[in-house]
Amino acid sequence: MNPLGELDKLLRMFGDEARLLAAVEHLPAGLVPSPYRELLAHDHHMTVAMERFHGARMAVEVLARSRMGEIYRRKILLRRADTGAVVQFGLVHFDFRYVTDMVRSDLLAEQIPLGQVLINHNVLRHIDLGAVLRIECGPELASHFGCLEGTVTYGRMATIFCDRKPAVDLLEVSVPLEGAEGRG
Repeated sequence: MNPLGELDKLLRMFGDEARLLAAVEHLPAGLVPSPYRELLAHDHHMTVAMERFHGARMAVEVLARSRMGEIYRRKILLRRADTGAVVQFGLVHFDFRYVTDMVRSDLLAEQIPLGQVLINHNVLRHIDLGAVLRIECGPELASHFGCLEGTVTYGRMATIFCDRKPAVDLLEVSVPLEGAEGRG
């Protein structure tokens, strides 16, 4: 798999690839600085990782969506439920053929983060970490995060297998964290 080729597919879903990432580099997980490495380089749901790291429940805000047959795509922000602060940006490509109608219904309601929906429905799942990325924020991502264009942060690409079928492809980008690497 070419991680940057897969990234291009996700970025083109809403036609705004140039506005999201000013630059991106695929890194081995061992070269990702703390605390990003612990936050991103694992095979667990980011919703759970973000809740643990930030000490708060997460809420989802859907910025854009599209649906073509069984394919559902969305651009999201994860926010702290208590303060509304943005903690993560994400792009999701979901193949509904691999989940129940109840899971589909909860996802289309757009009220619960993806990871929490799968956990709530006890979907047999495996998360395959595809790549960890060093990212320089483009204008749209910087606006969502409340930082300057070019600010460095980190993200990951992953595939979620539901009942052993590749149902979800994701790009998940952490908000730049205090005390971690700053401008590139």
